[in-house]
Amino acid sequence: MNGSGEIDVSRRGILIGGAASAAMVAVPTGGADAAVGQPQPQPSMMPVSFEVNGKRRTLRVDTRTTLLDALRENMKLTGTKKGCDHGQCGACTVIVDGKRINSCLSLAVMHEGDKITTIEGLGTVKDLHPMQAAFVKHDGYQCGYCTPGQICSAVAVLREIKAGVPSHVTGDLTAKPTASNAEMRERMSGNICRCGAYSNILEAMTEVAGVDA
Repeated sequence: MNGSGEIDVSRRGILIGGAASAAMVAVPTGGADAAVGQPQPQPSMMPVSFEVNGKRRTLRVDTRTTLLDALRENMKLTGTKKGCDHGQCGACTVIVDGKRINSCLSLAVMHEGDKITTIEGLGTVKDLHPMQAAFVKHDGYQCGYCTPGQICSAVAVLREIKAGVPSHVTGDLTAKPTASNAEMRERMSGNICRCGAYSNILEAMTEVAGVDA
């Protein structure tokens, strides 16, 4: 309290009074309160067009929207799963222009004109993709949450090997890699199965690759 009876009791205002008066006057001092009621900036929107599972799709999305969220929320293709949302589990794996990517780490607007394949585009209940059929045959899934990403990744892995793309465990970079146990395990290491069906997944991939594990 100072000599005039003023007491500063708040960062947001001053309480004026004393023994002779009970009147209170709030004097705004700015800060967070100054923004109350102010119009908020609108998100930046942008159109994007790409081919998803053989069909041309055009969306208008917030430029911050990931490909994963565009697939799940805008196109209702919920087969692609959101796991860690940090690119560490592989549940969101899809195939873009023949290559596998973590869709949670990629913005939708980055894929203008691309060809995207999700688990829904690989096969149907009546016409399974060979990899889907092999997963069923070898029980390559348990809870099934990671399975769409596992299958998309497995399909792309065999394509990588067939195309001669080396991995960390490829011993001879001048020779074409083969679908060996070590090669497939290394390439699939980014897809986590918390149920531990790894050996069954490898058996399914081995069957589709047409080699012995």
